[in-house]
Amino acid sequence: MGNLSVNADISPTAESPTEDLTGHATGGDRHDEVFASEGQGSPETSQDQKVRSSSLLEHMDSSDRFQMEEDIHSPEWRQHKKHVFILSEAGKPIYTRYGNEDKLVTLMGVMQALISFVQDSKNSLRSIVAGDHLFVFLVRQPLILVAVSRTRDSQQQLLMQLTYVYNQILSVLTFSQLNRVMEQRRNYDLRRLLSGTEKFIDNLINLMDTDPSFLLSAIRCLPLDSSIRDLIGQAMQTAKAKDLVFAILIADNQLVTLCRMKKYVLHPADLHIIFNLLNASTSFQSADSWIPICLPKFDSSGYLHAHISYLDNSPACLLLLTVDKMMFFELAKCKEKIVERLQKHKCLAAIEHAVSSGSYRCREVGISDLRHFLYKSKSTAQFTSPELEAPYDDPTERERLFSMYLYLHQRIHNAARPLKIMFHVGSTEAMLGWVTSGFELYAVFGPLTTKQVAILAVNKLLKWMKKEEDRLFVLNPPEF
Repeated sequence: MGNLSVNADISPTAESPTEDLTGHATGGDRHDEVFASEGQGSPETSQDQKVRSSSLLEHMDSSDRFQMEEDIHSPEWRQHKKHVFILSEAGKPIYTRYGNEDKLVTLMGVMQALISFVQDSKNSLRSIVAGDHLFVFLVRQPLILVAVSRTRDSQQQLLMQLTYVYNQILSVLTFSQLNRVMEQRRNYDLRRLLSGTEKFIDNLINLMDTDPSFLLSAIRCLPLDSSIRDLIGQAMQTAKAKDLVFAILIADNQLVTLCRMKKYVLHPADLHIIFNLLNASTSFQSADSWIPICLPKFDSSGYLHAHISYLDNSPACLLLLTVDKMMFFELAKCKEKIVERLQKHKCLAAIEHAVSSGSYRCREVGISDLRHFLYKSKSTAQFTSPELEAPYDDPTERERLFSMYLYLHQRIHNAARPLKIMFHVGSTEAMLGWVTSGFELYAVFGPLTTKQVAILAVNKLLKWMKKEEDRLFVLNPPEF
């Protein structure tokens, strides 16, 4: 067994501040690194209307979640690079990413015992390092979430991922319901309430392994001509109705635009929950749906009610969110008005064309050595990146590139030594990370690129980004 290191702290880990969508704070490689310290429920429906009104449990695909019959002694189980476990404070298994919870009762009991042992000393267990495995613990009463990883994810990054998993559970149960159930029956098997929703947790974890939006706490927007986006926003404003809080248009897991009630904002973490909801189930495409959903950053104690519809067999999905559970028919009329306006101005065709065309290419920037980049606008909490091209056009290379982004991100955001800029050169690529008060940028170049050339290149990239920001970002989301 490898070396064992335990990180216990007298206080829980504080969550780092992130922005909402309006910018409010809520081994053989050669290394050349530059560091700079950073100072810084549902109504009845008529027969002629194609509607599904339900809970999340009914929005599962026909195939149930496949539980591999693995246990902790099987080679298959041990070979997974990242495990996620959820258990109650009483040690009752709730979820495992791989295998069957009933076969991991003993393991989860050990995890609960470790947490309790440290808590008895008035401390909190945050992480354990054992060989090449990193164990990260997140206690959110009445739940315990654990990540076990041998990837490049740092403790801070794994903690963020566990927080997203916790929020996914709240999106189904709400914080109030979760606590009420567990206070009344401490040994209650929470799987009874979550049965059928494991797929959404599975999908969320898979997304976090490949999608930079979670790493950056930002939303990817669909590149679209600003005049078209403005027309879409104006069309969505026609959906103004009493108690309608948000109107969101999404296409291909990218934000097209959103319209919000004045004084209300939507946190990126809540939008990620919505994106995961649509991504994990195709059943929403077959009928208009009416479901309750809790958005933890907006209100963790209650539900919003979502009218979800795909528009005219296009990739565009419209979500109308309200606090009134009896507004289905009114919102259905709002949707028809929006569709009518979008069709009149041929906006749905423009969205479909933008989705089918894909994102832009690195060569459009005009920097020969530039292979790929991630750019986050902090004022909007949105990010953009080009299509992945050679040499990152196969799954293995894409996975390796994402691991390099993880590495660069965790070095720059290291709590003990935060950085403003970092240049890293390896055997396959050179990377530059740069964080300011206005943006966050991670750029990838060829391995022979020097630091001076990389800095000149990112300055040119920033000028291009400024010129294209109207197309790449939702800068002024409309209000009701």
